Amino acid sequence: MNLEETRAVFQKHRPTHVIHLAAMVGGLFKNMRQNLDFWRNNMYINDNVLQAAHEVGVVKVVSCLSTCIFPDKTTYPIDETMIHNGPPHDSNFGYAYAKRMIDVHNRAYFEKYGRRYTAVIPTNVFGPHDNFNIEDGHVLPGLIHKTYKAQMCVEEGTSLQVWGSGRPLRQFIYSLDLARLFLWVLREYDEVDPIILSVGEEDEVSIKDAADAVVRALDFRGEVIYDTNKADGQFKKTASNAKLRKYLPDYTFTPFHKAIKETCDWFVNNYDIARK
Repeated sequence: MNLEETRAVFQKHRPTHVIHLAAMVGGLFKNMRQNLDFWRNNMYINDNVLQAAHEVGVVKVVSCLSTCIFPDKTTYPIDETMIHNGPPHDSNFGYAYAKRMIDVHNRAYFEKYGRRYTAVIPTNVFGPHDNFNIEDGHVLPGLIHKTYKAQMCVEEGTSLQVWGSGRPLRQFIYSLDLARLFLWVLREYDEVDPIILSVGEEDEVSIKDAADAVVRALDFRGEVIYDTNKADGQFKKTASNAKLRKYLPDYTFTPFHKAIKETCDWFVNNYDIARK
């Protein structure tokens, strides 16, 4: 957030390569409440990080975007060429526009200084060490925490309340798979234009499918209720991973149910120290 503090960190460590994950982030409902904060804070962060990186001669910066930055009204699947083709969904316009500007930053640093700064666009990330906050976290870690709490009280007849209809569709990527791909981008990917890091379109699942997977992984035996008074957000944002597959045709993603089970097990075993 602070340029001088950011400069000091870069001048102290003088990195040659940077994975830029610093951001103000949150789930659907936090975005809906705080669009201005998401816009301002992320613009400060991104400008400071990229400028400090340039000043110390960083060779490669890989920044992190999100599929929620794409236009709300679009054709599917979305791909890397469509980022700026129209307004994002109203629910998170502050975050979306701030993240889109990283692509503008990268192109401008390349045009003026020849910097090879780029960005990746993951789909919905989940895994161990996630933010499992029920109010402000993303959908899967929030569901895991909710299901765990409901399981603790299942003998009292406590149900699992899932926000929304359960019908929206998402592509989930396991954090360990994403981390491996980040390192590949850092070492091998030479384009300034961003690249989508995602499972295939055929691996898209509904929020209900995701909730069912969590229920199975945690062996929850109670009732599951969908609260349709809560917003669904964007119905779908199906992304193409064709560009990734052009580079890495044989990359194998962790199966969804295996990744969910590993994440649930981590949360249960680390409940006291998990972010929540």
